[in-house]
Amino acid sequence: MHPTIERMQEVVAKGDEALIHELLAEDVQFMPPTYYSTWTGRAPVAAVLGHVGQVFSDFRYRRIMGNEKDWALEFQCKVGDLDGIGVDLITLNDQGLIQTFEVAMRPYKTVGALRQAMMTRVMKDPRFLEFKNALN
Repeated sequence: MHPTIERMQEVVAKGDEALIHELLAEDVQFMPPTYYSTWTGRAPVAAVLGHVGQVFSDFRYRRIMGNEKDWALEFQCKVGDLDGIGVDLITLNDQGLIQTFEVAMRPYKTVGALRQAMMTRVMKDPRFLEFKNALN
């Protein structure tokens, strides 16, 4: 398994933005399951993923598939009292850093709860005023 993918398993559930930051390419793109937009850039993506790690509970990766640059990591989690299942689709760059990070998740009710919890957190984080330009 690639060292970045191994490290990702350790740090994503912790919601530690600094640890996540070191795994991301400078121009990383993150596509969340909650809306059809893309976050671009290491600092904004690390901030978003840090908040996600705080919203999820009982997070764990169940299966990991892939090799070299392309990976799929199936996970389960809770958002509040709702169960969720999803897949992190990861592409690494030539330096072994995360270049693209796309999340597919279900069920719909859990994704809605995630969206609401994330909006509440982001609205209280003043960095997102400057990060809004990273969303397209």
